[in-house]
Amino acid sequence: MRAVFAFTPWESKRLIGKAVAALPEVKHALEHAQIVIAHGSTNVYVADEIMGECPEADRYVSGQVINGTLCQTQPEEKPAILRLVKGVSVPPVRTMDETLAGWDDTSLFIKGANAVDHEFNAGIFNAHHAAGTIGFAYGAICGTGIPLIVPVGLEKLVPSIKAAAAELGHAKADYFYGTKIGMLPLMNAKVITEIQAFDILFGLNAVHVGGGGVSGSEGTIVISVTGEEATVRSAIELVESFKGEPALKLKKRRCATCFAPPPAFTSGTDAAKEVGTVSDDEARVIKQCIFSGTAEEDLPNWFQKREAAE
Repeated sequence: MRAVFAFTPWESKRLIGKAVAALPEVKHALEHAQIVIAHGSTNVYVADEIMGECPEADRYVSGQVINGTLCQTQPEEKPAILRLVKGVSVPPVRTMDETLAGWDDTSLFIKGANAVDHEFNAGIFNAHHAAGTIGFAYGAICGTGIPLIVPVGLEKLVPSIKAAAAELGHAKADYFYGTKIGMLPLMNAKVITEIQAFDILFGLNAVHVGGGGVSGSEGTIVISVTGEEATVRSAIELVESFKGEPALKLKKRRCATCFAPPPAFTSGTDAAKEVGTVSDDEARVIKQCIFSGTAEEDLPNWFQKREAAE
């Protein structure tokens, strides 16, 4: 039997979250080892499926593309990274080195992505010049052999991660619509898209056959699956259970005060001023984002703005 599905990005995130939670290595780590579920909109659904609920789901993101703009979330609104020790959520520690201390190949690091190619390599945008969370963790992940799971929807499909990563970098582009970004390529991750999700959950062969949409269905991808009738009907039943998955209620960063602190950026940092490279006034001219320092009322009319009083 063949069934053809259309998934909005939010429905894809739910499907992928269910698949990640069903992985044998996730179940094992949940009982016997440790799991980090990093910030990200797809990881909200991963956490929801693994834990039963993602705390502060509408805030459990970091970098985001919102208003058609490369953006971030408000730092003090972002919850601490989720770390589970034998299934129990524990308070964060100060550094990633401390977080991953004593880990082996039975623990898991789960991090979403901004791009995936046809070979299922993944890439992560880096607003932080040293790649932020994944940058701090990736050396230990590779050096220790910690499994890295990357849930990412096919709405983010690109021709080549290698080419994309070579194209980006804070110092490379003369203009960014929003915040500056680079890309960290991941060639050794276990990438879970909708295709892998159907295999994990049902053992079904899935093919990406198209995408796009209008009137709220932008980013939709179309997937064809084939298999035994009973199995395909089970897949249909599951998909119908989450059709219409609502979007997260995400907010952009406050542009008026968005001058990133050290050591991440060069826009108005104390570190830059200490070495005498910029004055206080100049610090607010060197921007990490083209909208840095812009009052809400002065942003483009089409922006989904925060309340000016916030």
